[in-house]
Amino acid sequence: MTDAKTKKKAKTKAAAARGDTTIKIAFVVNDVATEQDNYTTIRLARKAVARGHEVALIGLGDFIYDWKDGICAMATMSEVSRFEDDTTYLAHLQDPGMERARIVLSQYDILMLRSDPAPELTTRNWAPSSGLLFAQLASLGNTIVLNDPKQLTDAVNKTYFQGFPESVRPATSITREADEIARFLDAHDGKGVIKPLQGSGGQGVFLIDEDNRQNLNQIVEAVIRDGYAIVQEYLPAAKEGDLRMITLNGRPLKVDDTYACIRRFSQTDDHRSNISAGGGVELAVPDETALRIAEIVGPKLIDDGMYLTGLDIAGDKMMELNVDTPGGINFMEDLSGVDFSGAIVDDLERKVRLQRQYGGALTNRQLAVI
Repeated sequence: MTDAKTKKKAKTKAAAARGDTTIKIAFVVNDVATEQDNYTTIRLARKAVARGHEVALIGLGDFIYDWKDGICAMATMSEVSRFEDDTTYLAHLQDPGMERARIVLSQYDILMLRSDPAPELTTRNWAPSSGLLFAQLASLGNTIVLNDPKQLTDAVNKTYFQGFPESVRPATSITREADEIARFLDAHDGKGVIKPLQGSGGQGVFLIDEDNRQNLNQIVEAVIRDGYAIVQEYLPAAKEGDLRMITLNGRPLKVDDTYACIRRFSQTDDHRSNISAGGGVELAVPDETALRIAEIVGPKLIDDGMYLTGLDIAGDKMMELNVDTPGGINFMEDLSGVDFSGAIVDDLERKVRLQRQYGGALTNRQLAVI
């Protein structure tokens, strides 16, 4: 027997020992047409497909409430097959000849919410809230919805961040008043970071210091055009970049001896370290301070049913918390060679087994983080 056949047989036996069965997973994205091959969602979906699971991708505008079938959707269905890489898989999904299929979500085991509300603010501001409302209805049945949609509705902007202990977050003011922002800056050595209350990917983020303080009014006007502004104290450690650490079930994701963690840093004079804003990335090992922060925020993440999150840490503070589309898994895997996405799919399979064993006795929020 060849090595390949031996390994395949061993994997089959291990799966049988775990009680694995084929499951159905639906991923909610902004729009299948706008997905990119470096998105964590695509990596997770491809890994699930390779295991023989039925995988569907749903856009925010694709939901249907049917008077007989409940929550349905027009979904892009990927073939149960192996794809060479994420680029090949995405090309398959975005093939112009790919037809959408009508699916009934009560027949799906997992509904994973992976849409980013920020890009929708100016053109489809109805989309994020609509998606969450459909997801809440879906969670009333046997479909496990991750992250928990009721709590996710309360976490759609950065006010959610203020519910965590003060010891792990920077001093913050949220306002639409330019004078209040100026008062905050004066109290923090004239330096701070201003950004929209709703947003991601480093969009609309400004570092204020003595060099551009004269432009404060114009900057504030730009930020508050679509809502509130959040201003935070400047963290000197952020100059060297920040850590993106993934948590799963409220705890740092770790496979064997490797944490799902990268350091992001700016490669230009622009202070933003977000990968989507042109920042660089390297594998990192979280220090005791970062692990302490994860330990402190963990209980609230668990209580809120936040299955998969991304903690952004600079020095001894958490700068942001991504609960909508925590990303970076693909970079972490490519740099380390560790199958973090496979570990997440393992965990999804485990949750489905628990759901079936308990026969609906566990709530969606319990299943989200158990």
